[in-house]
Amino acid sequence: MQVYNISMQNTSRARFWKKVFRSLIVFAAIGLFLLLIYYILVWTGLWESLNSVEKLRTLILDLGFWGRITFVFLQFLQVTFVPIPSTILTIGGAIIYGPLQGALLSLAGILLGSTLAFMLGRQFGRRLVSFMVGEETCEKWVKFLSRAKYSFFIMMLLPIFPDDVLCLVAGLTNMSWAFFVLTNLITRPIGIFTTSYLGSGELIPYHGWGLIVWAIILVAAVILMWLVTKYQSNIEQFILKAFKKKK
Repeated sequence: MQVYNISMQNTSRARFWKKVFRSLIVFAAIGLFLLLIYYILVWTGLWESLNSVEKLRTLILDLGFWGRITFVFLQFLQVTFVPIPSTILTIGGAIIYGPLQGALLSLAGILLGSTLAFMLGRQFGRRLVSFMVGEETCEKWVKFLSRAKYSFFIMMLLPIFPDDVLCLVAGLTNMSWAFFVLTNLITRPIGIFTTSYLGSGELIPYHGWGLIVWAIILVAAVILMWLVTKYQSNIEQFILKAFKKKK
């Protein structure tokens, strides 16, 4: 009996160290990948252009044919690994390639990035997601989605929620691949095409009467952001109650 217990303890230790070793390999690989991406962005000049639509436009146009591939790759990265402002990228794509083509390119990159984010959460678990978004954020949204899975659809529609973080965290829940993919296919195009067409200036020009409309939109956006910040927890509780699973 004693030999059996010792054998079981050795097996448990071996499994524990195997998990630790595997986690270290995953984190090291992700760290090296992020470092590689950073140096590529700095080397190509993309890093300094990411916060300016005009700089981004000039740089991508200079790349010629590879500009489209680079743009899709940037949208892919901003969902998963690099904190690039997605709105700037989407508007930049609309200005460079036109609202329709720019929106389609943005959609391709964001859908690919969202799928990878969900897969990372599903395959590598909580440690990786907590490492990427923070333990507190991970805990909050895991509990939220576990209690109200279908709220994921509404939150992906509303710009006040961290959709990229939600895609990562969703992989930790019992959400199915089918529901995740279908939700993204429906919700992502709405936000991307709206941003693309508004940002391109085709619907509302950046001159004449358009300046008045943009001023109103800006004021409304500031007021909305203030209200969202003040009542964020109330909004979350309302959605949670509306979509909470019935026992």
